[in-house]
Amino acid sequence: MRIAKVKRSTAETCIEVEVNLDGTGANDLSTNIGFLDHMLHQVSRHGFFDISVSCKGDLEVDCHHSVEDIGIALGQAVKDALGNKDGIKRYGSAYVPMEDSLVLCVIDFSGRPYLSFDAKFETEKIGEFDTELVEEFFRAFAMNGACDLHIKKIEGKNSHHLAEAIFKAFAKAMDQATARDPRITGPLSTKGAL
Repeated sequence: MRIAKVKRSTAETCIEVEVNLDGTGANDLSTNIGFLDHMLHQVSRHGFFDISVSCKGDLEVDCHHSVEDIGIALGQAVKDALGNKDGIKRYGSAYVPMEDSLVLCVIDFSGRPYLSFDAKFETEKIGEFDTELVEEFFRAFAMNGACDLHIKKIEGKNSHHLAEAIFKAFAKAMDQATARDPRITGPLSTKGAL
């Protein structure tokens, strides 16, 4: 089983994350940020990952520290669960529509962190959630998950629909990239390592 747990405590947040890459989409989410719980539920369900996230953060300031630190911890957990990456497909991509929105997400668990985020939101907030934090979450994930992550908005006006399409596309791409393939021996690289 490819399972990992990460605990992260700072003066701003206290976070526990557990990920099972070979799950069924079960989740236990308590970030104290309703919209983020909703988005992480999409990642779990559409990626077939079992995810547990608990966060106590300085929400009296705003959501930024919690969202970024959860991205850090989740990225670390996925990286740890992948281990030496033997037998994984490494690459994944998905186009996902959500009513007016259409998003492309492409991921490579290359070991070289990079984020390209090309998705502008029409509004600054979704409820109490700052839309700029979507990019911050994925930057934190990519840097700590050691993956090359590209997210591109093709279409979309409704901010909720756009964010949901982004997280669902991420889930589907990550499901492909982390999947094992019996034809692959060792890491999928001509270098012999990822």
